[in-house]
Order: sequence, then structure tokens, then C-alpha cells
Amino acid sequence: MYLALAGGVGGAKLALGLSKVLSPDDLTVIVNTGDDFDHLGLRICPDLDTVMYTLAGIANSETGWGLAGETWNFIDSLKRLGGETWFRLGDRDMATHIERTYRLAAGETLSAVTSDFAARLGIRHKILPMTDEPVRTIVNTPDGALSFQEYFVKRQCEPVVTGFEFSGAANALPAPEISALLESGDVEGLFVCPSNPYVSIAPIIAIPAIRNFIAASNIPIVAVSPIVGGHAVKGPAAKMMQELGKPPSARSIADHYRGFVTAMVIDTLDGADADHIRSLGIEVAVTDTVMKTDSDKTALAREVIALAAAMPHPA
Repeated sequence: MYLALAGGVGGAKLALGLSKVLSPDDLTVIVNTGDDFDHLGLRICPDLDTVMYTLAGIANSETGWGLAGETWNFIDSLKRLGGETWFRLGDRDMATHIERTYRLAAGETLSAVTSDFAARLGIRHKILPMTDEPVRTIVNTPDGALSFQEYFVKRQCEPVVTGFEFSGAANALPAPEISALLESGDVEGLFVCPSNPYVSIAPIIAIPAIRNFIAASNIPIVAVSPIVGGHAVKGPAAKMMQELGKPPSARSIADHYRGFVTAMVIDTLDGADADHIRSLGIEVAVTDTVMKTDSDKTALAREVIALAAAMPHPA
């Protein structure tokens, strides 16, 4: 069994590639929930939904989020009534948020709701939220502490980033199925998808039981760099790195993940960083990492799996 840590569009793309190569018995995707928030009385889980819609083959390929073929009658009507429209909710997407909110209020757990949604959408691979408990990513800026969605969507990533907090993480437990996997001894390796290391991967690792498992294990941990040629493929990772005083590069990602990952996959544009990364004790594979097509996603997944298979495994 391999575990994949994912969040955002890049994470969802690699998760899809991995799902096309590995059987449902061999892959579980653990998704960031630090982005989750309540809006208009509804529980919104952006990363879970992006991964779920992508694996179901119904994601909006143009935006990277939401559903294909979406319409916007609800948000247009809300605007007419003077409601908050900075976070755009599509008509079809609303069903997910309404049903999730209803079930959570009735006492179901987020992991149970997510598993049921995934099954109804025809997804055979397990998708799990990192925790059923509230963990919220806070972005620290000179303007004060901002909730992630306020920073990311409402403020369009404009404020300068000075740091991050993960409220609730220190006391949160992993979702029950994740705990069972971590205790089973069946985890052969861990994949870190090309998600933002600060706001997509860090919240997952901030869960103590997950962090302790990683620290104590000697399984292969393979990360894919989200930075290609000095730029983030999507999202604010490069901007965040610059504001934190770190050049946006594959080698900076390796420095950030030092002591955590055992291997990295970087893009051919960043091949010059390979020697530095190896000097950190991290094995490297250099290949094309930009995933524009399903074949790109599958090819990268095969590279990641092959790199993990080539690493020493626990006896």
C-alpha cells in the first residue's frame, strides 16, 4: 500500500496518474483539509473536492477547480440580492456542499461522507481527509493573520506572507482509516504530490500521528517538486517562497523537505539542481513533470513509483 499526500490542482493531477497505475488496494490518497471553511452556512472542502472531482473525471479542466459544464445562476442571483460572492460556488457544485453540510450536522464524519461521495461518483481508490477534526490554515501577513481562503481567494494572494499556522493541528487525530493504515505495517511508501509545500502538504504533516509515523518509518518517501524552472505550475508557491526569503527553485524545495523525503522527482528544466539535492542525501530523478494530459499524469506516476521501488524498503 502506498499513501499519497495531496492538495490542490497539482496534487489532484498526480493522484489521478497514480490511480491509473496502482490498484485500489495499493493506493490511498490523503488530502489536506486545512483549506476547509464555512461559507454561506455550508462546509466547503476545496482540496477534497478537487481531488474527488479529478479522480471521478468530472473536474473543470479549464479552472482546475469545480465541475465541468458548470453554470452560475446561484451566484448571479446571490449577487443581485447583495450576498457575498467572492467565493464562487457553481450550481452543480452546490449539491456537494449542501449534502456534506447536512450529513455533518447529522453526525456523520467527514471521512465517512467523503468515502460515500467518492463511491457514488465511481471512484474505486480511497480518498481520505487528513483528519475529521477542524484544522485551519492561517496565513500570517503584515496586515494580520488571515484565514487561508481570505488570503487565497478574497485577497487574491496579494498580502505578503510572513509565516503560517495550522490551528487545531496539534491536538488533531488522523481520520480513523488513516490511523489504521499507519498502524498496520502495510505502508510500503509515501508519495508527496506536487502540491504547495507550505499550505497543502505542511498541514497534513502537522497532524502529530502522521508526523511521528513519517519520522519513525524507513519507507521510501518520494516528493515531486511543484516548482518548474523557477515558477509554480499553478498557485502561489513561488510567490510565498520569495516572500519567505527562499528562491523559488527545485533545490529550495529539497532544502525545505530535507530530513523528510528520501527522494525527489524534478523537472528537466531544473536538472542543474540535481547534484545539490543529492548532496542533501536525497535521491533524484529528472523528467518532465508538467502534467497537461492524462498520459502526462500517468507517465509521471510511473516515474514516481519506479523511484520508490528503487529505494531501500523496510524488511
